[in-house]
Amino acid sequence: MKKKGFVDRALTRKRIGVVVGFLTVIFVILTIRLSYIMIVKRQDYEARAEEQWTSEVKIDARRGRILDRNGSELAVSANVYRVDFDLNSIRAYLKDNELTNSQIAPKIAEALNMKEADVLKKLETKLPSGAPAGSATLVRRIEKDQADKVKDLKIHGVIVSPDTKRYYPNNNFAAHLLGSTNIDGQGLTGVELEYNKELSGIPGMRIAELDSKSNDLPYTISKFVPPVEGKDVVLTIDENIQFFAEKAAEKALKDNKAKATSVLVFNPKNGEILAMANKPDFNPNNPFEGADKFTGKTEYDKVQKMWRNRLVNDTFEPGSIFKVITAIAAMQEGVVKPDDTFVCNGGLTFGKRKIKCWKTTGHGKLTFPEIIQNSCNVGFMELGEKIGKDKLYKYIDKYGFGKKSGIDLPGEASGIIKNPKNISATDLATISFGQTNTVNSVQYMSAFNAIANGGTLIQPHIMKEITHKDDSGVEVVDRKFEPTEKAVSDKETTAQLRQYLERVVTAGSAKGTFIEGYHIGGKTGTAQKVNPENGTYEQGKYISSFVGMAPVSDPKITVMITIDEPSNGAYYAGVVTSPVAKSLFTDIFNYLESDFSKENDSAIIRDVIIPEVRGKSIEEAKKILKDSKLDYNIEGNGTTVKSVKPYPGYSVKEGTKVTLYTNGNDNNKEAVIMPDVRGYSKDAASNLLKGLGISAIFEGEGKVTEQNVPSGELINKGTSVKLTLNSDYKD
Repeated sequence: MKKKGFVDRALTRKRIGVVVGFLTVIFVILTIRLSYIMIVKRQDYEARAEEQWTSEVKIDARRGRILDRNGSELAVSANVYRVDFDLNSIRAYLKDNELTNSQIAPKIAEALNMKEADVLKKLETKLPSGAPAGSATLVRRIEKDQADKVKDLKIHGVIVSPDTKRYYPNNNFAAHLLGSTNIDGQGLTGVELEYNKELSGIPGMRIAELDSKSNDLPYTISKFVPPVEGKDVVLTIDENIQFFAEKAAEKALKDNKAKATSVLVFNPKNGEILAMANKPDFNPNNPFEGADKFTGKTEYDKVQKMWRNRLVNDTFEPGSIFKVITAIAAMQEGVVKPDDTFVCNGGLTFGKRKIKCWKTTGHGKLTFPEIIQNSCNVGFMELGEKIGKDKLYKYIDKYGFGKKSGIDLPGEASGIIKNPKNISATDLATISFGQTNTVNSVQYMSAFNAIANGGTLIQPHIMKEITHKDDSGVEVVDRKFEPTEKAVSDKETTAQLRQYLERVVTAGSAKGTFIEGYHIGGKTGTAQKVNPENGTYEQGKYISSFVGMAPVSDPKITVMITIDEPSNGAYYAGVVTSPVAKSLFTDIFNYLESDFSKENDSAIIRDVIIPEVRGKSIEEAKKILKDSKLDYNIEGNGTTVKSVKPYPGYSVKEGTKVTLYTNGNDNNKEAVIMPDVRGYSKDAASNLLKGLGISAIFEGEGKVTEQNVPSGELINKGTSVKLTLNSDYKD
């Protein structure tokens, strides 16, 4: 008995141990599982629980407006409606009315002209975990009539609420600049993308607590957080100047049967972009429409190409417009003087390669200002050699090439600049006249603006300020664009270069841009396109460009026109861009003078030629000078003008005082100054010279391009000068 009792107790202890061990294992497993649920899965289960006992509906904020500098609306958000599902409330409604999703889906679909399957799918929306969702958005941006039809269904949980639709009042106007938005109102391209955060605002929220039947609890208060409207973005763009740019780009596209055209207009003094136009373009109200007209392997590629802002996103070899940078580098480094001469025989040979000038017969002997005026490649190749690759690279870098300009638009390209370590003698030659390196248009204009404003490189920008209205309706400025600035040249040197650039318009490649009475400086460029696949120049494919500024003495505007692959028989920039530039400048001049009289009355300062008044009575001389918009001083008490200072023929600014002498004798009474008549028509030049007592012999047709007596030279009346006329000029 004792032995058996001992065995039973041992067996019992063993069984208890097994049970305790088993329970311990179970307890450990449960503890681990509970820890996993409480720690690892806490957020997931908390979210599920909250989804079940709350109803949450997001309320989008009204997107801010995009305005031009004068307050004109370029992009606004129109009032429309949206339909959302409070799925918890709908499930309660269905249960109370003994209905199913399949029974209400057709009614909702009919009201909204949607597919029944699409509505049913939204009604049965699940969370990632597989649990029923608490809310879903069915459709957005519907008109009032559809919204009213849904309301009339009176289905509890089907929420109709105000929504906004992005609307561009002027359709294609400034499309690449403004960009567009997606179905959720978020920016896709342009200003809409760049300033999406400021424009979007902050969404609101409605949260209600539910009982076990998914009905709103009567003793709780629904939490409503109102949305905060987006801020307005005021651009530097002037709607009127943008219209001129759009018109010019469209005309250039059609007249030249081009692949694409672009126009930029700047205020060079502060880096503000006044206009930015690309053609062909698209309608931001239907941003995917028209992509089939563009090339691309996929639909996505075609859409991206259609949306691409070529002025910011694309780079190209600039061609002769880059000679402006080579010229300023040479002038700043002191390696060239105005009277330095260059001899062009049509090309230069580097090893086995001969690089030709655009004028293959050669320009002959030219001074430094003349190689700019005539855009002589040989002259600039020699100039590049004088500067040297290291110093030229220093200026290329200093003027911002090879890096982003900082324009506040998405996707800016940096361009490719060759490192001086890898620059051969041939490379130096081609870089000097605009080949080898690549730039983007905004980047180039940033550098060109530095020539125009007296030597300051200013960050280009499109945003002027960001504003909003406070609770009392008062407009508040949240932020103004503060561009970075850097001095890169001195005022005297840039002023001298601007004078040389004026000669390009009066007598050089851009003479088709000349507008009598206005001082425009500019440069044309014709660059052969590079095949991106093999790196070789493509036969017959060019980018023709023009850059200009006015007035030369103190530029208020700068412009750039590019024509990609002109194919209407001509491609030289002097031929295809000049008519476009002349039309654009004319529109801008008329607009500035009429609409901004206080600011721009003196924006365009004209030069006049001092007329011949010697031998005339004082009263007659005063009238002639007044008609020429010149002031005068009278010295002496005589009644007849004996002599004049400065001499007749001298070019001065409007309002300049001319001294009339009425006593004594003028030993040089037959002396006159030879005026600069380059760019004048035959009749205009003839009348001007005849009035000064100078006889003219004309050769050729068109406008005056050369005069055998230099301007500013003191000559006698009766001197015969030879004037060469030309109706064609290529660069």
